[in-house]
Amino acid sequence: MNQSLERLIALQRLDTAADVARRTLASEPERDAALAARLAAAEQNVAAAKARLADSQNARRAIEKDVAVHQGRLSKFRDQAMEVKTNQEYHAVQKEIGFAQSEIKALEDRILEHMIEADELTAALKKAEADLAADKKTIEADRRALAAEHSELGASIERMAKERAELVSGIDPGLMLIFDQVARKRHGVAVAEARDGICTICHVRLRPQVFNTVMRNEEILQCDSCQRILYFVPKTAAAATGGVS
Repeated sequence: MNQSLERLIALQRLDTAADVARRTLASEPERDAALAARLAAAEQNVAAAKARLADSQNARRAIEKDVAVHQGRLSKFRDQAMEVKTNQEYHAVQKEIGFAQSEIKALEDRILEHMIEADELTAALKKAEADLAADKKTIEADRRALAAEHSELGASIERMAKERAELVSGIDPGLMLIFDQVARKRHGVAVAEARDGICTICHVRLRPQVFNTVMRNEEILQCDSCQRILYFVPKTAAAATGGVS
C-alpha cells in the first residue's frame, strides 16, 4: 500500500476515535444530570409516600377526636337517662343515645379503614425507601464509573493528539491540506473505503477505471462525489480485521 495512503487511513481512524472520545466527554454533564434526576425522582417517591401516610394518620386522629366528642355526648345522655321523670323524656334521651352510638360506630369503621390503609401505606413507604437506598448505591457506582471514564478519556485524547502529531509529521503537507479541507466539509471524515465499486460513505458508484485503480492502493484518489480519499480492503485483509474499514 502507498505509504502516504496508509498514514492517511491511520490518521482518519485516529481522528474518528478522538472525536468519539470528545463527544463522550461532552455528554457527561447530560449523563450526570440524568443520574441526578433519577435520584431526585426516587427521593420524591419517598417524600410522597411519607406524605400519604401522614395524611392518613392525621385523618385518623381527626376521626378519633370526633369519636371522643360523641362518646362524651353519649355519656352525658346516659346520665340524663337516669334522671328523666317521664316516658317522653326517656324516649327522647334514648333517641339521642342511639344516634350517638350509630355515629360512633360509623366513625370507628372509618378508623378501621384508615388503620388498614396505614398498613398498606407503611409497606409502600418501606418499599420506596428500599428503592431509594438501592438507587443511591447504583447512582454512586455510576458516578464513580463516570469519573473514571472522564479520566481515561482525557488521557486517551491526550495520547491520540500526540500520535496524530507524529502521523501528520510524516504526511506530505499537500495531502494534509486535502485531508483537512475534506474533513471540514464532511463531518470529520476525509477517508473512505471503496467496496464493490461504491464509496461506502456517500454510496455513489465509482467509475470502473477509478475503482480498479483504487483497488491497487498505490495512488491517492478521491471520490468524484464526496471528495473523500479512497482506499480498498482486500477480502483476506477484511476477514482478518473483522471487516473494519
